[in-house]
Amino acid sequence: MSTLTRFIPSDRIIRLQLLIIVAVALLFSFTLGGRFFSLGNFQSISSQLPILGMLALGMGITMLTGGINLSVIAGANACSLVMAAILVAHPNEPLFFALAMLAGLAVAVVIGLLNGSLIAYIGVSPILASLGTMTLIAGLNILLTNGTVISGFPAAIQYLSSGSLLGIPIALVLFLLVAFLLWIVLEHTTLGRSLYLMGSNEQATRFSGISTHRVTLVVYVLSALFGWAAALLMMSQFNSAKAGYGDSYLLVTILASVLGGINPDGGFGRVIGLVLALVVLQMLESGLNLMGVSSYLTMALWGGVLILFIALQNRKS
Repeated sequence: MSTLTRFIPSDRIIRLQLLIIVAVALLFSFTLGGRFFSLGNFQSISSQLPILGMLALGMGITMLTGGINLSVIAGANACSLVMAAILVAHPNEPLFFALAMLAGLAVAVVIGLLNGSLIAYIGVSPILASLGTMTLIAGLNILLTNGTVISGFPAAIQYLSSGSLLGIPIALVLFLLVAFLLWIVLEHTTLGRSLYLMGSNEQATRFSGISTHRVTLVVYVLSALFGWAAALLMMSQFNSAKAGYGDSYLLVTILASVLGGINPDGGFGRVIGLVLALVVLQMLESGLNLMGVSSYLTMALWGGVLILFIALQNRKS
């Protein structure tokens, strides 16, 4: 028995998530049979999870500080539109390919600095600051493109969704690598410890000598950079960029963060929990789709689950 417990995670949330994954797999195996465990279904899950995962990492890191970034998807679309415009105007030119990547990075940094400055220096609440930024960026995205689709990217972009490494999709490998690097930052760096402390008690963190303004700026810039990474994956998967891509992901990124054990008030949460929550949500969505459940009903289900978990967390606290 003691040998067995060594292989069981000590974190209660992670144990629960692993149990849910097994339960969901068994449920859909009985109801859907081989359709759920088919190669096509797993390819579908592995193609959708990296995009949602990058956005969820961007959302989760801000929630660890007690904040939120409602502009993460609008920012990702802004990055993709800027990069797409340069790539389409100058196809098959390596110099302009590099310029497009740098331009997307610059847009992400500006958005992150805007959010971080509003919150850290002006004192705007994170939800209002990011809501305002989201509305501003979404409006500019539509205004500058007239809502049209920009398509036709070089093979290097498309390879992100079509390529594989040892049979694992490149997009999934990139997401797991980024998630691992974020885990290192959160668990083994001064920035990570400062971030958790700030989420637990911002005033005490400030009195301890940590610059909470600087931490806030860094967190929101990192959040926007995760949006830039998601933009690349969306461009690759859809071979196009558009102002409205991924709008339905906003609720799911918050839900994944909460289900992953991130406290909406900040101070607690782990990357592994968020990744497992994404796996649960993708398995559920895929199974419900195979059963013919309406996507609108699925969205309503996500909203109900989010309300339930937040209510349970508040009751427990």
